Amino acid sequence: MVELLRLVEKLSVFTFLVCSMLAMGLSLTLQAIFAPLRNFRLVLLALALNFILAPGYAWLLTIVIPLQRGHAIGILLLGAAAGAPFLPTLVETARGDLAAAVALTVLLTIGTVLFMPLALPLLIPGLQTDTWSIARPLVTFIMLPMVIGMIIKPRGRRLAARAAPVLAKIGNACLLLLFVLLIALNIRALIGVVEIGAIAVALFYIIGLFIPAWLLAGPKLEVRSVIALGTAARNFGAALVPTATSFHDPAVTMMLIVSAIIGLAILFIAAAWLRRRVDPS
Repeated sequence: MVELLRLVEKLSVFTFLVCSMLAMGLSLTLQAIFAPLRNFRLVLLALALNFILAPGYAWLLTIVIPLQRGHAIGILLLGAAAGAPFLPTLVETARGDLAAAVALTVLLTIGTVLFMPLALPLLIPGLQTDTWSIARPLVTFIMLPMVIGMIIKPRGRRLAARAAPVLAKIGNACLLLLFVLLIALNIRALIGVVEIGAIAVALFYIIGLFIPAWLLAGPKLEVRSVIALGTAARNFGAALVPTATSFHDPAVTMMLIVSAIIGLAILFIAAAWLRRRVDPS
């Protein structure tokens, strides 16, 4: 029974990624992606925050705070994984620039697929894997579904409009199922995470990304919310992919799931705070 549940756990990761990325592709047009990306300053800032600050800060935390190897790997995986699929939902809650949020999600997702295979062997000493073994599942389960959705959309707009919300709901349901299974199957590891204070590390990490991104994003509140939330919202699905192919330590997975729960709570609180700043009424 346990083995069956672990199989369902792995399938839920990939189903969540495929459905959410396909739903995103079915909702996108090239114009919607490229129009907000004409602001090169913000594009460069977003790339620097997500692919220099985020992994650098994750590495620094693992040096400053003693962690089990599995928990340290979990934070490092988050550092390399940008482009959370739920970023547009966060930005919509904050009443930020939704078009910019969608464009940034696509940009950071592509960046993650390119960056993670190159960065992980450098961030994680002793990682015994080649670049393509990390890149292959990212391309297969993240990039390919999104590209397929974008190809289908102009050829079947009605189908895309009907299928996108259904696929998004399936993806969200699989993510919820994944959380439940990870906690149920790894309850002892979860207690271990609590005991060593890794929850504090997750808190420091999410807040430590949000604050500098908010301060550096410029004067426009709608844009600042996109950059700040887009930096702090890590791509937990992409971070989980290597755990199924290159890591088999349950502590890695539990660190990711604990960080995901904490991150979602903090980010939706932050989005509500940003919403009050944009619309005090």
